[in-house]
Amino acid sequence: MTEIEKTLESKTVRPTAMRILIYKYMADKEIAVALTDIENAFAKADRTTLYRTLKTFEEKGIVHQIDDGTNISKYALCEPGCNCELEQDLHLHFHCGNCEETVCLTEQKIPHINLPDGYIAEDANLVIKGICEKCSG
Repeated sequence: MTEIEKTLESKTVRPTAMRILIYKYMADKEIAVALTDIENAFAKADRTTLYRTLKTFEEKGIVHQIDDGTNISKYALCEPGCNCELEQDLHLHFHCGNCEETVCLTEQKIPHINLPDGYIAEDANLVIKGICEKCSG
């Protein structure tokens, strides 16, 4: 059994061939990817299958969705041990205005924010926009 299969099974996701391929594709990228990126990489695959795979990965805490302000949802693999909880696993994202890539800055944690009584946080996202190291060099 491969590491990818073990990872998927540990999250109670059946490791089908397509799920393994999508996970490997995302693991090989060091940037967040949009559904269209995955569709282009797997042009012969059914679009619905690709979408459902991403949604399953998101529901099971394998990937997290990033809203980087481009109006295109992007997805990145969660790091080991992440359970995508608001209280513990929030990190910065960086969106490059030049190359349009979005990356997770997992070492840069977002501190806990105390909301007023009666407010319930369901999601949080912090995106820094600028020029990435590849484009600024």
